[in-house]
This record gives sequence, structure tokens and C-alpha cells, in this order.
Amino acid sequence: MNEVTHPLADELKAMTELVLLGAIWGGSFLLMRVAAPEFGPFALVEIRLAFGALVLLPFVLRARKRLRGRWHVLFGIGLINSAIPFTLFAWATAIAPAGISAIANSMTALFAVLFAGMMFGEKIGIRRGLGLASGIIGVIVMVGMPMAGVPVGWAALAATTAAACYGLAGNLVKRHLAGLPPVALGGATLSCSAVVLSPLAIWNWPEQSLSATVWASAITLGVLCTGIAYAFLFRLLDTIGPSRTATVTYLVPLFGVAWAWLVLGEPVTPGMMIAGTLILGGVALSQSRRPPPVIPRQA
Repeated sequence: MNEVTHPLADELKAMTELVLLGAIWGGSFLLMRVAAPEFGPFALVEIRLAFGALVLLPFVLRARKRLRGRWHVLFGIGLINSAIPFTLFAWATAIAPAGISAIANSMTALFAVLFAGMMFGEKIGIRRGLGLASGIIGVIVMVGMPMAGVPVGWAALAATTAAACYGLAGNLVKRHLAGLPPVALGGATLSCSAVVLSPLAIWNWPEQSLSATVWASAITLGVLCTGIAYAFLFRLLDTIGPSRTATVTYLVPLFGVAWAWLVLGEPVTPGMMIAGTLILGGVALSQSRRPPPVIPRQA
């Protein structure tokens, strides 16, 4: 008997999964905000990397023959795509509201466009140029305006630098690791990053005992928001395609700000709304009528 397909049900399922991915990635900023002040950035990121790598380890083992001879590249890209940006986000969320990092993370798509033009000769064009300008103005707003009376300039710069790392890494993967299984590639770079960061994590491991809430936040960050979410992303890419999956870029900051407001009581300030509008508007402008879009990056 032929299987009966239900387009409306399939569409609803795909949209539910897309929203769920945005909620998971948006939740990563909440979890970092809870865990980073007690763990410190290096120890927290080591836990995130280790648990994320463990989740994706079966994919890495399955593709181990195809990864041979690429490990030096994987270590380098792992630093740029995971170790450095994760640490910057952890530091930023330790000293400033989680929504700041969630909004800055949206700059990833704009930085991907910028690096593709600067380093690899891809045409930026007027539309993308305007999108970049809008995003940069949004970052300036975040850096210059206190949020709820708290200066967040350094945190905003750190989170924006993390987004720049994601944008650069996406271009490097495209040019140096094309053709490798993407989920295995994610697991391999997480593993490499965990190895590189381990000395700093051990040296800076917190001396005080940590609460169960902090431990649960750190482990959930690695298992759910890093490992499972990465595999989830590529399921969506396969089922609904890159164009529609890229819309998660707009959901992550919305969920990031919403979770922080609902769970931690962090205020949603006019500065955050202005900066978010400018950055997301820039992303929309840079991606419109320019297929294929940039694949979204995890927080």
C-alpha cells in the first residue's frame, strides 16, 4: 500500500520543529547567564564542548575514514567556530543581560557576507552593503546605550566578535571542508575545541562548590543546545531546505530575550529593541533575493 502524505501536516510539523530549534538556541543564552557567573567562561565552555561532542560522537566515528588527513584543519576551524566564540559568549553573559548576546548573535549572517567579500572575492552588492551598515549601526547602539542602567559595551563587543568568528568559520568550512558529513564535522570540531581548551578549563576550574541548578544549566547547554540542536539543524536542512531553515536567524534573538525576561526577569529595554530591529533588518536585507542564504549558526 502506498503511503499517504499529508502536506498540511508535514508543513505544520516542519514549522513546529523550526520554532523549537529557535527556542533551544535562544535558551542557550539563558543557560549561559545562569551558569557562567559561577563556572567562569573557560570551565563552562569546556563542559559545553565535551557534552556536545559526546552527543555527536557516533556521527564522528561513522565518518572517521573521511576525516583522516583533515584533523589539522578541524583543530583550526574548531577554535574559530567553537572554542573562541563560545568563550566570548560565556564571558559576555556573565557580566551583562542574556538578551545582549542573543541579539549580537544575529550578526553572524552579516559577518558571513562581509568575510565572503573581503577574503574570497564574493560580490557584496548594494543590498548586502546596506544590510551590513544597518547591522553595524545596531551594534553601535548596543555598545553605546546602557541597558536598564547597566553599561554593556564590552559584553556587546565580545558577543559581536563571537558572531564574527561564526561568520568567518562558515566561509572556511565551505572552502576547506566541503563534502564532509556536516553533523560529523560539527562533532569533530567540538572535540578538537574541547582538547585545546582543556588546560585553560582545568587551570580556571572553580574552587567553590556549585549548585545543582548551575550544573544542570551547563550540561543542558552542551547536550541540548549544542549537540542535539546541531543534529536537529541538519534534519531541518534536509526536510525543508536551507532557505526556510535560515529563518531561525530571526527566532533565536526573540527567544533569547523572551527566555531571559520570563525566567530571570531581565528587562527588555528600548535600546535592545532598537539594536535588534537594526540588526535583524540588516540580516533580512542581506539575505533577500540572494540565494542560497547563509546557514544559521548555533549560539
